[in-house]
Amino acid sequence: MSGDKEQAALPKLKYVQYSHEKEPLYLTAIRKLIAEELSEPYSIYVYRYFLGQWGELCFLALDEEDRLLGVVICKLEPHTSCPLRGYIAMLVVLKEFRGNGIATQLVKMAIDAMIAKDAYEICLETEVVNVAATKLYERLGFLKTKQLHRYYLNGNSANRLLLPLKAKEDTNSSDETTSQDSPA
Repeated sequence: MSGDKEQAALPKLKYVQYSHEKEPLYLTAIRKLIAEELSEPYSIYVYRYFLGQWGELCFLALDEEDRLLGVVICKLEPHTSCPLRGYIAMLVVLKEFRGNGIATQLVKMAIDAMIAKDAYEICLETEVVNVAATKLYERLGFLKTKQLHRYYLNGNSANRLLLPLKAKEDTNSSDETTSQDSPA
């Protein structure tokens, strides 16, 4: 294995939509996975903010023993640029299972759920140095819209990506409530 990264054998997977009933089973595992695999620290309040209001937009990848292998956490709110904007706040897959399409499947499920709720666009930020994530999102149709200098606490910059779902002329610019996209 000359320098190849070690990848675990892919177990049989199931993808499930998060629900409040699943909190006792998975919230600790979600927090642990994100704390170990992402660069940003999040408090319990950030998880409760997303999962408590938009649990139906969050999806889990589980193995046959219900071990958490990946998660996507999202929200959908009115925004100044359109009536409803989706936001992918967190996406993570255990390192040893990356490259098997798990993240792609989780994001597709989240996109479909947001489309079903009439999202006009979906945005997210990802670290500039996370080339694999940027490529994943671009394969799914996301476009880089800007670079945010020193966006993350670790000093890394971010790419903001946007997936337009509906033409801007389809939006009505009524007095919609504005919201911030950042989870913290």
